[in-house]
Amino acid sequence: MTYVMLILGFVLLIKGADFFVEGSSAVARKLHIPAMVIGMTIVAMGTSLPECAVSVTASIAGSNELAVSNVVGSNIFNLMVVCGACALWTPMAVSQSTLKQELPFSIAMGLILLILGYSGMEISRADGLIFIVIFVCFLMWMVRAAKVNPVQQEEEEAKMLSGWKCVLYILLGGAAIMWGGDLVVDSASAIAANFGLSQNLIGLTIVAMGTSLPELVTSVVASRKGEVDMALGNVLGSNVFNILMVLGAAAAISPITFVQENMMDIILLTGMSLIVWVFAWTKKQVRRSEGIIMLLVYAAYMVYICVRN
Repeated sequence: MTYVMLILGFVLLIKGADFFVEGSSAVARKLHIPAMVIGMTIVAMGTSLPECAVSVTASIAGSNELAVSNVVGSNIFNLMVVCGACALWTPMAVSQSTLKQELPFSIAMGLILLILGYSGMEISRADGLIFIVIFVCFLMWMVRAAKVNPVQQEEEEAKMLSGWKCVLYILLGGAAIMWGGDLVVDSASAIAANFGLSQNLIGLTIVAMGTSLPELVTSVVASRKGEVDMALGNVLGSNVFNILMVLGAAAAISPITFVQENMMDIILLTGMSLIVWVFAWTKKQVRRSEGIIMLLVYAAYMVYICVRN
């Protein structure tokens, strides 16, 4: 039954992501909002619901090690695997604003997490509240940017889906993503636990990959539909959401204690973020060859944490 639930979770994630991207793309066109903004807000928050549920639940249960490893592992998976897989499908063009604003902001949030973790080896309740406030400011900034730089769309293109269908697609897709993510995580965690894996290793691998499957599926589907900006925006938005809102909410409930392994993983996350930034700067896009390199980097990271744990 556990394996059946795992397969069912995958099916829900794939179909849910398809509906979610379709509805979100239609909303972006109707409201003349850049796809990057939709990807970094609505889609990112929807696909990050599994991470939020896992980390907050872990914080309530006092398993803070799982909360941190889940977020850091998910962010590394998003950068290396999700971006790498999308680049394999089609080269990911990166806009100037993404290079100068969204990507540096995502890297800065990782550095702040590193500094806070190093200074007191924990994220206190006050730090968690600060993270939440920064996230609210981030959302306000994105909405303001959308109003200042509206996107002009063809009228026929804007009428692809009616308003109620957009809402229905987003709600059904979001529900399927959340439920499918939960099924995958619960089933995979149960299977992994039977093999005697540590909680930190499970958080960095099975749980992180399971909760990041919505981002992977949604971004690949978005790339396949030609919504490359939404694919990249989903990754960056999810990473920002994971650090600021997921860890912020978990820390506000219960202070999150850091261990030495967490610090090393955050340093590697920052390094990988810089790799993606350099790749994006070279040709203003992430090419297929660079996507392969990113996937290989993640494979090497998997070997490292398995040997370490």
